Amino acid sequence: MYFQHQTFFPPVWEVKRLALPDWNQTWYTHNPELSNCFQNTVLVWAPCIYLWVLSPFYCLHLYCHGRGRLPLSSLCSAKLLLGFFLASFGFVEFFYILLERRQEIQQHLVFLLSPIIRSLTVVLAVCVIHWERVRGCRSSVFLFFFWLLGVVCSLIPLHAKVQLAMDQGLSPDIVRYLAFFSYFALQLAQLFLSCFADRAPLGKAVLKNGCPVQDASFLSKILFWWFSGLIFKGYRSPLQAEDLWRLREEDTSEKIISDLEEEWTAERTKLQQQENHLSTSIALGSRLPDQAQFLRKIQKEQSSGFCLLRTLARSFGPYFLTGTLCLVVHDAFMFSVPQVLSLLLGFMRDEDAPLWKGFFYASLMFFLSCLQSVFNHQYTYTCFTVGMRVKTAVMGLVYRKSLVMNSAARRTCTVGEIVNLVSADTQKLMDFVVYFNAVWLAPIEVTLCLFFLWQHLGPSALAGIATVIFIFPLNGFIARKRSKLQEIQMKYMDGRVKLMNEILNGIKILKFYAWEKAFLEQVLGYREKELKTLKKSQILYSVSIASFNSSSFLIAFAMFGVYVLIDDKNVLDAQKIFVSMALINILKTPLSQLPFAMSTTMQALVSLKRLGKFLCQDELKPENVTRESYKSDVDGVVFENGTFSWSKDGPPCLKRISVKVPCGSLVAVVGHVGSGKSSLLSAMLGETEKRSGSISVKGSIAYVPQQAWIQNASLQDNILFGREKKGSWYQRVLEACALLPDLDNLPAGDATEIGEKGLNLSGGQKQRVSLARAVYRKADVYLLDDPLSAVDAHVGQHIFNKVIGPKGILRDKTRVLVTHGMSFLPQADLILVLVDGEISERGSYQELLNRNGAFADFIHTFASSERKECFSETSKRGSRRLSVRLSVTEYMPFSRDLSQEQLIGGDTNSITIEPLPDSDEDHIPEDLGKLTKVDKARIGRVKLEMYIEYFRTIGLPLIVSIVFLYAFQQAASLSYNFWLSLWADQPIINGTQLNTDLKLGVYAALGFAQGIAIFGTTVAISLGCIIASRHLHLDLLNNVLHSPMSFFESTPSGNLLNRFAKEIDAIDNMIPDGLKMMLSYFFKLMEVCIIVLMATPFAAVIILPMAFLYGFIQSFYVATSCQLRRLESVSRSPIYTHLNETVQGASVIRAFNEQSRFIMGANHKVDHNQTAYFPRFVATRWLGVNLEFLGNGIVLAASILSVMSKGTLSPGMVGLAVSHSLQVTGFLSWIVRSWTDVENNIVSVERVKEYADTPKEAAWSIEGSSLPPSWPQKGTIEFQDYGLQYRKGLELALKGISVHIKEREKIGIVGRTGAGKSSLALGIFRILEAAKGQIYIDGINIAEIGLHDLRSRITIIPQDPVLFSGSLRMNLDPFDAYSDEEVWNALELAHLKNFVSELPDKLSHECSEGGENLSLGQRQLVCLARALLRKTQILVLDEATAALDLETDTLIQSTIRSQFEDCAVLTIAHRLNTIMDYTKVIVMDKGHIVEMDSPSNLIAKRGQFYYMCREAGIL
Repeated sequence: MYFQHQTFFPPVWEVKRLALPDWNQTWYTHNPELSNCFQNTVLVWAPCIYLWVLSPFYCLHLYCHGRGRLPLSSLCSAKLLLGFFLASFGFVEFFYILLERRQEIQQHLVFLLSPIIRSLTVVLAVCVIHWERVRGCRSSVFLFFFWLLGVVCSLIPLHAKVQLAMDQGLSPDIVRYLAFFSYFALQLAQLFLSCFADRAPLGKAVLKNGCPVQDASFLSKILFWWFSGLIFKGYRSPLQAEDLWRLREEDTSEKIISDLEEEWTAERTKLQQQENHLSTSIALGSRLPDQAQFLRKIQKEQSSGFCLLRTLARSFGPYFLTGTLCLVVHDAFMFSVPQVLSLLLGFMRDEDAPLWKGFFYASLMFFLSCLQSVFNHQYTYTCFTVGMRVKTAVMGLVYRKSLVMNSAARRTCTVGEIVNLVSADTQKLMDFVVYFNAVWLAPIEVTLCLFFLWQHLGPSALAGIATVIFIFPLNGFIARKRSKLQEIQMKYMDGRVKLMNEILNGIKILKFYAWEKAFLEQVLGYREKELKTLKKSQILYSVSIASFNSSSFLIAFAMFGVYVLIDDKNVLDAQKIFVSMALINILKTPLSQLPFAMSTTMQALVSLKRLGKFLCQDELKPENVTRESYKSDVDGVVFENGTFSWSKDGPPCLKRISVKVPCGSLVAVVGHVGSGKSSLLSAMLGETEKRSGSISVKGSIAYVPQQAWIQNASLQDNILFGREKKGSWYQRVLEACALLPDLDNLPAGDATEIGEKGLNLSGGQKQRVSLARAVYRKADVYLLDDPLSAVDAHVGQHIFNKVIGPKGILRDKTRVLVTHGMSFLPQADLILVLVDGEISERGSYQELLNRNGAFADFIHTFASSERKECFSETSKRGSRRLSVRLSVTEYMPFSRDLSQEQLIGGDTNSITIEPLPDSDEDHIPEDLGKLTKVDKARIGRVKLEMYIEYFRTIGLPLIVSIVFLYAFQQAASLSYNFWLSLWADQPIINGTQLNTDLKLGVYAALGFAQGIAIFGTTVAISLGCIIASRHLHLDLLNNVLHSPMSFFESTPSGNLLNRFAKEIDAIDNMIPDGLKMMLSYFFKLMEVCIIVLMATPFAAVIILPMAFLYGFIQSFYVATSCQLRRLESVSRSPIYTHLNETVQGASVIRAFNEQSRFIMGANHKVDHNQTAYFPRFVATRWLGVNLEFLGNGIVLAASILSVMSKGTLSPGMVGLAVSHSLQVTGFLSWIVRSWTDVENNIVSVERVKEYADTPKEAAWSIEGSSLPPSWPQKGTIEFQDYGLQYRKGLELALKGISVHIKEREKIGIVGRTGAGKSSLALGIFRILEAAKGQIYIDGINIAEIGLHDLRSRITIIPQDPVLFSGSLRMNLDPFDAYSDEEVWNALELAHLKNFVSELPDKLSHECSEGGENLSLGQRQLVCLARALLRKTQILVLDEATAALDLETDTLIQSTIRSQFEDCAVLTIAHRLNTIMDYTKVIVMDKGHIVEMDSPSNLIAKRGQFYYMCREAGIL
């Protein structure tokens, strides 16, 4: 470039003239050249100007964004050394000219200056290299472009040198030739070195498995080569989670949410202030009409959605704008390609045009296409990165919100709806980020296309505009209709997922009551409505797709038709037709993106509204309770005239509460069911809305809720609850909470994993773990909500003595105990009696007795049921003796099974003081205590059977018709395109073409035929996929509901919910769209290949190797992509499970002040999910860039072969071949991508079908069964040598049970934990099948009848009262089998009639999820009403009155005695006083019946039952 061999030096005044190119010498010639002066000035100075002008700004940028000093690596040294050599060449040239041409220097100073300028520029480049090293820049885009510009500017002088050397030889001036070639080689070397990244800065910690994009060079980043390592690894062996890279810091939850949360809080505060201002501006006392209130509510939801959008835009907008810039540049290159095509077709028509111009146009088209690909993929990469960050941000905000919502807000949002917010709605926002730019850019692209079409076809282009104007409103209307349908579909999906969540939470109850069919029908009801809405939406979408895919034909038909009809002189030649078609093909992209972008935007606005509404829900107010530091000399809890309610507008749940709780005292709270006992504790926690008065709590709080909340973690983790383990204190807590015997029962001791919601623990065990968690905390104030109700009497006494009572380990702490146990009251320092939310009486036990008020009457009435002897010295001595005796393991079960007491939480725990040996902990096998199965990713490609299974459900006739319609559609397209090329090549006679009407008619017929076929294919695919989706969901639902209880224990509900939400959504929407796209592009590709081969058969030589290369790249990509999809899917389930768990335990998490730990856990789970999602979308970019560069090779091949065949090919065929080959890149890329999408989403089918092979229960009903309708009439039960085990290979939990229960007998079943009490009930209901022996009910072997036939004829009142969202009536009678009168009668007997009749909606009263708007006692009474309604001959009670106060309990017991007098009643007893009047008592131990007789006879025998009565203080 710089040592130019010139034979003369022009005078200085000529330099300016010569610096401009001479077009006759450069363009209009067969041998183009640039003048020597131009080569020595412009080409030398261009890179120099670039560097000198921009380097100050670049250096300033580096100064502001330093990343630490880089070490002096070999790469950096090589760059500096090459720079030194390059600079020295300029100085050498300067001295050479000075010495050799000394005489002529005066006239050509410019040639002397060029080497100096060049050398000084290289010196500047070396300084920039050094400054980059100092500021930590590892890959320089700035210098890459400098060296690239230098090399490009050197190519022309290089060509001139080579040409001159070929003409004159090297001998005249060999030194200068060698110097120039050396300089050029050094420049190339610098360019090559700038393609690599330098080493990391000094002192920067190298992350293990860090993302390689941070170490990648600029070139590697734009071409995604940095990703190749993972692709190759995935191809060699299926990827595992540990193979994935860590997230970059800027993509982590902690970084994203810490920045965003502040912004959102400020926005939310502003919105609330506006809302408050609006509320106060309305005149006091006036009430808005209902319509205005509704409009205000809608407005609030919308403004909250826009607030969220604004917050996200502030955080992620700047990075998103860099992507938008890439898109604008991409569009510039995209519109350049048709212009070059026009020049190429002009060249083909011009017989005298030199051949080099054809090759130049072909190369230019290839170059522009490559740049188009690069910028397009950079834009998409940016969008997906922003989308990923938005997803992380929204998930984080939703999770944090779920921890601070107040109870009123919590009741409006079910767990299912919250899960839907983080699954479906975040996905909609991600789609919105990707397609949003199309909303504003598509109309601009359409305008530009029409402008260029006007240039070619004149006013006829207006016909194209008219067609576009017709298509736009049609699709806008369709997008709006689909948006409304989408909202309706989402509502049904929410309902379905919410109901599934409740079914999974209450599956135990459904199985006991045989209610699966009723709930299955409810789910299918939602599903049918969902699919009906989806079908309407898909048919509308088919109209949209048909209009858009036919849009290129419709626009071309309108424009060409008007063009040839308005004037006979208007002829359509190849240039007009195929440049117009290329522009129309560009037009198709914005036209096809626009409806999708509009639809996505509409859906995103709906999602933003939903998210905004949720995130703006009312939160718990910190001022509800005043928290102060602990002081031992002041009151621990102080209420001053406090009135509290559950919601701002709701009725008060506590009124005029004034009480002072001294530090270190024990306060007992008593009262009837629903009197406000739990509300009082909630008020202390700040969970209720403070209406007036004040409440202050001194010190830290530990809370034990009425219904124990257990995490899906190890037993130890549940107790430690984020605290460090302190061995001796931990042992003391376990012993005091009577948990040591349970640890012996668990396979891995305290390392045993506890199932979701404590599935594999009994009710008593759960309550004691919950208590142990609180005790371990060493808090200052303990709020205990009836923790002793679920445990046996003697265990309750032990816990009271060891933990809560005056001598317990909490004796110095402030304790507020809600209780129904009368025996504990004498030891309380203060007793509060609550009636209808008010304190009716207060004082010590003795003071209240002396007052002879309602409390004293109550105590006198029920004192007989709980004798005071347990407080006598004798009893105390007995207890001490007992504790020694019980330390022997004779009362321990030998079975090592995990779930011995899992379903009906039988729980009679023995007490031991032996500590767990620490040494045992080290030897516990890792998987011994594992219960839940982690959602594992399958490995390898999706099996062919999955596709066959999916397509089989669609049906062969429909598949054949789909393929036929696609083939017909593409045949029509090929025909009308070929027809156009024939039209273009028709000779022009007297300035006109013949038979234009006929040509136009044939063209129209073929085009409209294609449009109808497109509509037919899309509708057929949509309907086929809906059929498949319906079958797959039904199979999944049936498989899950037919699974045994052991399946639900070991499968987290998050995994199952994920199948019903995300996977079914993918089958509903993603697979049909993927199939449509894949088949559409595959048939289009066939059409293009046929056209290119028709034009240039020699192209087969290039197309075939390209096809193999495509196949090779595709196999690499699909293997990795499918596995990444699976890993991402698998890592998504724990997010939902964790969210589900958090929402249900939010009050406990808040009470223990553990929010930050749970937030960190959620962050970790989201980040783990994103580590699989990030490489998944980068893999698509890697594929796109590689495929499109190869596809551009086909464009180059078609163009160059056309240029070479100039003499034999008509311009029409060249136009047809080249304009179609321009589309190949997109087609091939989309085929692989859509094929991968289908394969990725077929994984959803695979995951849904996973549960088809799991073990199933016996049949629900047996056809042709001869079971009498009134069976069982008597209610006799006979066990014959009955044995039962929990899992194969484990010891029998029941061994050789033989017992005969006669009709109308009342049987009490007692025994210690693991004795097998609950196992008897599980056997009767066939929750577990017999390992040996039989059970006969009324002489019929229950193993020979259907499960529903059995379970619907016997009744259980379970320990955990589970209600479902829906009406109260549905909860009592889901099959509508009973009249209202019968339901009211059952409610009256269950002492609920007054409560229900006072409700506004009576029986139609909506129960919230889990029945949370009823107290635990009321829920238990609803379960009793269910039993009274069914009134079968056999009733099983399991601790059914644990949550009730003593008075209600007594009423219930009398109801059961009177109403079930004619029935056989089996009671798994925990309070022995309830069974003292029973016919018989069965005492169980280690799976055997050790005693069985009437209670009086057993006491007289002084066996185990006698001692149990002594412990409980009954004797």
